[in-house]
Amino acid sequence: MRFGLCAANIGSYADPRNAVRLAETAEATGWEALLLWDHLAWVWNGASADPWTALAAVGARTERLIVGTAVTPVPRRRPHVLANQLATLDELTGGGRVVLGAGLGGVEREFTKFGENADPKHRARLLDEGLERIRELLAGPLGPREIPIWIGGNSGPARRRAARYDGWLPDTADLEAMKVSPEQLETWLRETGPRDSPWNVGVTGYSQPAETDLFDSYEQAGASWWFETIHDRRATFTELLERIEAGP
Repeated sequence: MRFGLCAANIGSYADPRNAVRLAETAEATGWEALLLWDHLAWVWNGASADPWTALAAVGARTERLIVGTAVTPVPRRRPHVLANQLATLDELTGGGRVVLGAGLGGVEREFTKFGENADPKHRARLLDEGLERIRELLAGPLGPREIPIWIGGNSGPARRRAARYDGWLPDTADLEAMKVSPEQLETWLRETGPRDSPWNVGVTGYSQPAETDLFDSYEQAGASWWFETIHDRRATFTELLERIEAGP
């Protein structure tokens, strides 16, 4: 099991300097990755940050930390622009440190507010087309670059899509607590069928320092990453930094 952080791009992290401070603290205390949300402001009250700009700042101020999103709604992004952002971040961070978490986008208002089609089938088609185009660009004119794609979502189609890529980010926690048990995770993985290897499964959740039984149960179920969910709906930014300083 490897350990990372998953942070909002809203609230405290609307200021990218806070994301940088979080990342520097994380790298110094044994965490291996930082994934940021990719939402627009009205998911919560308050401002939001562009995750790719924030991650560029994080990448420039850290040396080892894996950086990426959990997850980017590819259907509301231009695939060639997103591919260029990924390639630029990969170059900035020295290669091998960038992950694209990708999904349909779970908040319909982020589409309908701007007159875009929020129909799930339409978004699924745009997601598949977008990911194919991104891979082509990263393998060709923007590459070759090895940037893993981890698919978010709990549905059968999401899990089958994840099996075609490099990893899966199940939606295992809400704003307050875990909502997917190790047993459910294991069942879903069994139902998903064969995957290419290596293949990553990243669980997001809440823990206390050195809560080894919790980590062990998800690892035995098939998880390879634990992403501690760090957002200021549960605690102040100072309290969150104290949790990070305690280590995985």
